[in-house]
Amino acid sequence: MSAKNITIYPYAGLGHADHGWLDARHHFSFAGYYNPDRMGFGSLLVINDDTIAAKRGFGTHPHDNMEIITYVRQGAITHQDSMGNSGRTEAGDVQVMSAGTGVRHSEHNMENEATRLYQIWITPNVRNVNPRWEAKAFPKIPVIDQLALLVSGMPEHADKEALFIYQDAAIYGGKLKAGTTLTQTIKHQAYVLASVGSFSINGVSMKQGDGAEVLGEKNLTITAGTDAEVLVIDVPA
Repeated sequence: MSAKNITIYPYAGLGHADHGWLDARHHFSFAGYYNPDRMGFGSLLVINDDTIAAKRGFGTHPHDNMEIITYVRQGAITHQDSMGNSGRTEAGDVQVMSAGTGVRHSEHNMENEATRLYQIWITPNVRNVNPRWEAKAFPKIPVIDQLALLVSGMPEHADKEALFIYQDAAIYGGKLKAGTTLTQTIKHQAYVLASVGSFSINGVSMKQGDGAEVLGEKNLTITAGTDAEVLVIDVPA
């Protein structure tokens, strides 16, 4: 569905892989899902909408030269890596790993319930940095006038309390009460995720699980039709 500069990608049309312990929806080509028309969005390479069964997870595996962001939506994920880092990231919180020269890590749902999360990969603007990992808890109360800045490598955000990535990109997010309207400024181009509920962006409707590509817009007016949770990923073309 398209309207002006906004293209909606409905949840039902996303790539799908059900591994039993992992139910994954792919916004872009990934692993066994290949779509030549969905090879990323500028420097945004991967968005996986993953549901991980209780007491299951991803065993130790390698990455390099990728900014890997995990936004937990339900439950929690427990991280361990070859740098000696470990941590548990809960719903509404975010973790970032700059894979750089190379790192091995595992991600497990150690909870007694399913964990649902977005896994987001952004290509870095600097290669072969020292690998790093960090996580942060963010406020869970609904936002009123602006989305929270969660992740950024934009120079203008250097003094903000966001998780850092090696790219001139930013991720904003927050919960909205039904009826809330706010405006989000975009520097480059945006990919919007409807994590929970339904809302509109510049008058175009989205519902839970959908994604949207936004081109040529510098301001997004977001209006929540129901209680909702929104993520906006602002990335270079």
